[in-house]
Amino acid sequence: KSGLDPSGAWHAWGMACLKAGNLSSAREKFSRCLKPPVDLNQLNYGSRLVQDVIQYLESTVKPIHIVDDDYFATLRELEATLRTRSLSLEMMSEGKIQHHSYYQECLFYLHSYGTNLAIISFYMRHDCMREALLHLLNKESPPEVFIEGIFIPSYESGKLHMLENLLETIDPGLESWGIYLIAACKHLQRKNYYHILYELQQFMKDHVRAAMTCIRFFTHGAKSYTELGGKQTWLLKIKDHLKVYLQEVSRSSGRKKMVFTFRKKMSATDVSRHINTVELQMEVTKFLHRCESSGTSQMTDSSLPTLFGNNNMKMDVACKVMLEGKNIEEGFGIAFRVLQDFQLEATEVYSKVAKQLVKQQKYSEIRQLLKCVSESGVAAKNDGDNIIISCLNEFKNIPAEDLDNLIQDMDSDENKIQAYLMCNKLRSAYLVSVRQENTRAVQLVQHVQQLAEDSGDDVVQAICAQWL
Repeated sequence: KSGLDPSGAWHAWGMACLKAGNLSSAREKFSRCLKPPVDLNQLNYGSRLVQDVIQYLESTVKPIHIVDDDYFATLRELEATLRTRSLSLEMMSEGKIQHHSYYQECLFYLHSYGTNLAIISFYMRHDCMREALLHLLNKESPPEVFIEGIFIPSYESGKLHMLENLLETIDPGLESWGIYLIAACKHLQRKNYYHILYELQQFMKDHVRAAMTCIRFFTHGAKSYTELGGKQTWLLKIKDHLKVYLQEVSRSSGRKKMVFTFRKKMSATDVSRHINTVELQMEVTKFLHRCESSGTSQMTDSSLPTLFGNNNMKMDVACKVMLEGKNIEEGFGIAFRVLQDFQLEATEVYSKVAKQLVKQQKYSEIRQLLKCVSESGVAAKNDGDNIIISCLNEFKNIPAEDLDNLIQDMDSDENKIQAYLMCNKLRSAYLVSVRQENTRAVQLVQHVQQLAEDSGDDVVQAICAQWL
């Protein structure tokens, strides 16, 4: 008469019937106030009213252990059972099927008014992981339901191995679990649970992704190559994963194509290239570890470069290897291989190293670098000269004798003149200019004369005028 919503009264009446043990009457009362969810896959446990009912039923009864001959019921029977929602069956604490009216009621309310997540969580609470997984598959629930209802509770309660065994029992190829496993990996990555992630990737036989996780274990948080030296087992694991993947690819290419829909694919060429990177990183690690241990290490960079980064980082590795040995020659071989293997801009790296050597006042090492570069066999004609020119921005800090020696080491007279002019050594520039072929010599001397006039160097200006 007063137009109030009667659902609260029906719910209270239903609860009273439950408490009195009148289950059929409770069902009838609840049918007037409970509604099935619009979306069965929503990420919640259904309405508060349904949750109250389930909570009461679960708290009322303790599981009774019954030995059941149907414990080994086949997968097909279990699937049929779930599909027909045979509500006379409910779960035991050990995953056994038990005829108990209160569990029967829980399942009735969950299937009638609950979400898939609520049903799956109920099974999980009562140690019926297999039933939870089959329900997930039958209802084709989205990955979020798997993560929330099955995966998180499994690893939080230390039952990840049990979950893995069941996934494999239900589908030995794991194909039907593909989307769920990938979602689980993404979840673990977001949470930074890399140890669980690595274990799961190994279970999935997803060797390429497992190798990528090992790379993170190797590089993450290391502040020095001494630390990386202690983490070299991860490099061996990366190599093992990639080799196993190569074997699987070569085995499957002989037979008809194997379907690995959810495992990361990579071409054999790429995998071989990555194995090569790992082997080179091993050499770099051993070399730099030795340098740091023997105290020859000079550089104190905050970031630690490895060959698993981008090209700039790889160039930093090449520089570090050259600069941290006893001398340039000691690390040049490894650095050269890094430059060759990754097709890096060699001159840029050599120039960077030369600038560092100027800062460290190791001028004789610059000459050794030039010798190594010219003997490498792949240096272009002007590479050596360009390396020297790149150092001359710091010419004010270089002692006169060392500066002269560096410029005299240059191959091309044109480059020598450019270098002398950069360093304001106008008289030296004049002396090289007059040795050139006549027409060119006139142009060069005129240029030197102009610069002498601009800088007020009367002596050089007069010499140039006399020669011209």
